[in-house]
Amino acid sequence: MTTAAPLLVFLQRTRPLISIEVSLMILPMVRIIPHLIFIAFLPMPALAEPQAPLALWPAGVPGEADLELPDESVTLKGPHQIEIMSNVSTPQLTWYPAENPNGTAVIVCPGGGYNILAYSHEGTEVCEWLNSLGVSAALLKYRVPRREGRPFHEAPLEDVHRAIGMIRNRADEWKVDPEKVGILGFSAGGNLAAKAITFNGERTYETDPKLDHENVVPDFGVLIYAAYLLEENNPDNLDPDIKVTGKTPPTFLAVAHDDRKFAEGSARFYIEMFRQERPCELHIFQKGGHGFGFDKTDEEVRQWPALAGKWMETMGWFSAD
Repeated sequence: MTTAAPLLVFLQRTRPLISIEVSLMILPMVRIIPHLIFIAFLPMPALAEPQAPLALWPAGVPGEADLELPDESVTLKGPHQIEIMSNVSTPQLTWYPAENPNGTAVIVCPGGGYNILAYSHEGTEVCEWLNSLGVSAALLKYRVPRREGRPFHEAPLEDVHRAIGMIRNRADEWKVDPEKVGILGFSAGGNLAAKAITFNGERTYETDPKLDHENVVPDFGVLIYAAYLLEENNPDNLDPDIKVTGKTPPTFLAVAHDDRKFAEGSARFYIEMFRQERPCELHIFQKGGHGFGFDKTDEEVRQWPALAGKWMETMGWFSAD
């Protein structure tokens, strides 16, 4: 079922390869109004409702039985009323099934410096966009803030590994090809995604065959203004925990040139992928800063969803085989 959408909602949720705003600017003024009327009543794709959240660790979160944490909280911040989630101690996966699934699934990891989760513009909105492409999405509510005495990414990476296992184990039920499970992350979530696609070690928790899968590496990655990719004391190298090899999955990266703290990390990751002859696509936009999420900017970088969607299609993630 489809419904007519107001013009503004349509413009916010649609990302054509050629910007609608630019197209309208070059039309003679006499032609603008008919085009606006036509666009305003185009049908929106039907989106399935997300399922109830699933606990990643029904038998208890590993290593945190005696950990005392503040209560989880959610606040709305900024002019866009972005949903900020704090003190996550019960990690969850929320499944967003595509109405017409093409077999691909993507785990979505919001950012927040491994201290909070920017849950709406780097989470729920992205899952809805993926659904519009026929991609089922899994919104990951991973553990924050950073756990004392552990590498900042270690507990969240456990959550990613468990989420991948749950998706691959439920592949038939959720209409997913277990070899088409990707990961998409923003900022710290982009760092988490980078560590997931370059993982080549031992898991740090005891596995459960009902929930875990032998293969914990995603099949592709989408890294949006990924943070902390470089070695702290030698920014000419990637972080030692991020090792690109001849087996690193295909990756799409997008970042703004004026993201002065993290832009170079995306460029370095691309260089390492190039040297290893791995499929990779990098977009560096002149303006956009950091934290624009799905569409919270008027700069050209807002094109990243259209470019990422085209890349996924080009790489064959939307094909039925």
